[in-house]
Amino acid sequence: MLTLGCARNEVDSEELAARLAADGWQVTGDSADADVVLVNTCGFIEQAKQDSIETLLDAGENGAKVVAAGCMAERYGKQLADSLPEADAVLGFDDYPDISDRLRTVLAGGSLTAHEPRDRRTLLPITPVERHAHPAPVPGHGDVDEHAPAHLKVLRFRLDDGPVASLKLASGCDRRCAFCAIPSFRGAYLSRTPDEVLAEAEWLAGQGVRELVLVSENSSSYGKDLGDPRALEKLLPQLAAVPGIVRVRASYLQPAEMRPGLVEVLAGTPGVAPYFDLSFQHASEPLLRRMRRFGSTERFWDLLASARKIAPELGARTNVIVGFPGETEADVAELERFLTGADLDAIGVFGYSDEEGTEAVGLPDKVPTDEVDARVNRISALVDELVAQRAEDRLDSVVEVLVDRTDGDEVEGRAAHQAPEVDGSTALLAGGSVDPATLRPGDLVRARVTGTIGVDLTAVVERVLDPAAAGGQSGGRD
Repeated sequence: MLTLGCARNEVDSEELAARLAADGWQVTGDSADADVVLVNTCGFIEQAKQDSIETLLDAGENGAKVVAAGCMAERYGKQLADSLPEADAVLGFDDYPDISDRLRTVLAGGSLTAHEPRDRRTLLPITPVERHAHPAPVPGHGDVDEHAPAHLKVLRFRLDDGPVASLKLASGCDRRCAFCAIPSFRGAYLSRTPDEVLAEAEWLAGQGVRELVLVSENSSSYGKDLGDPRALEKLLPQLAAVPGIVRVRASYLQPAEMRPGLVEVLAGTPGVAPYFDLSFQHASEPLLRRMRRFGSTERFWDLLASARKIAPELGARTNVIVGFPGETEADVAELERFLTGADLDAIGVFGYSDEEGTEAVGLPDKVPTDEVDARVNRISALVDELVAQRAEDRLDSVVEVLVDRTDGDEVEGRAAHQAPEVDGSTALLAGGSVDPATLRPGDLVRARVTGTIGVDLTAVVERVLDPAAAGGQSGGRD
């Protein structure tokens, strides 16, 4: 099993792995001796699609059968199969419940007809509260017996043993951003029930997980199809109370959906990281409207300020797109003004490119590619300065660090403002009250920041707050 793309794909891979393991397959991340290599592809942007193609081409070097699954496979189906004969099969999301049978067919030399792509939003009712009565295969949700006790509904097989795991809240998206194709192949928004999420959280804690990262295409919409738009505000404290879990982190939040109550829970609940992963995308109000989004520099600043009143040291990150059709120099300058005053810890910068099937493809006033590249470089240079300064602002502050990795003298973890993979990290050095060499992955420690390297921090450990114990059970927070 090889996984590309985002944390949502990682959860989907672990569901597929659970289905396969339950049917007698041995699942591994090492393709050297594999009979079948199942590649969970990404189809978000052009570079991700190219990475997926290259992985599929390389996957069969040792003679294994190669099967494409995931977003790119779902999005292109037969088109991908016809253009990539090196893949023995291309599977869509509808194949996931029968993944074992599909792979057995491939292994036996049989052929599978790839699906014709369709807009998966059409599979569920337009009205969100009616969707749970119309089941359709949704990756990461499983299709277990709805009458089974909640603790038996977990359909997941961990592919690593790290102290952090993603936990899927929902799949799909109902927003209509002009640049984004994701809703067409991920489908309409569908929440998992709180019982399912809590059962999986408890299972993950039993597997040694210490931090839960809540993922979806849009976490701030959680519960709207369950008849409770405040479901996330209720669920977060419950997740934080799961024995063994020391930190819960929400990701993929939409600024336009950030209610005051949700801000308060995210910023002020013990055990919930005061961390705001906000999808701003830009700050110029006219351009945001063109993108089918909402907001402005002042509104975004006000949102961040409301959260900082509760948690002054909170973490905040975003992604921005430059070069969207119609973007002017004034728009770029407004984006610079916003970023300069936002005090963000991490900022991803992406250059616009056409994505087939999106509204933006047909928009006039396209920005030339060389100008898009120039604007990416311009904003990236500013971002590097801003996030490095934000890290320096944390010098001599006290942070809570979850230890991720120990390798001899090297001990690395993440503070509450640092999400895995996408943000910086914290190196724990000797010189404090606790010798880092005595720490283990999963330990939660209090540390004082002593230095910075770009967005990364160095710190010395003052105290162990909650040690990891054998079997994944907490030693009890001090």
